[in-house]
Amino acid sequence: MNLLEKIERRHLKEEPIPFHIGDTVRVYFTIKEGEKTREQPFEGVVLKIKKGMHRTNFTLRKTSYGVGVEKTFPYHSPLLSRIEVKRLGKVRRAKLYYLRERTGKAARIKEKRFR
Repeated sequence: MNLLEKIERRHLKEEPIPFHIGDTVRVYFTIKEGEKTREQPFEGVVLKIKKGMHRTNFTLRKTSYGVGVEKTFPYHSPLLSRIEVKRLGKVRRAKLYYLRERTGKAARIKEKRFR
């Protein structure tokens, strides 16, 4: 193990990822504006999760004022304060790119009752 991996291993979050693809998730991340800091939530459906030790990323998609917005978050970032799972989604795909072309009722995901 090289020096870079040792340093990165210290910053990894210990708990496993608390959500899956298709879940509706609210992510609170810290924003710095000048000298002030605040938490801003972003709620959307998990489109994809890319795993890789400290490089784990996940992408959320939401529709805001009729425009689709996607944001990618690094899972182990210190700027992410917490992640709340709002709904469990029932999907059969690893990546939900097809939601980009769908709007309204066609873009809904069935809810899973239990995990």
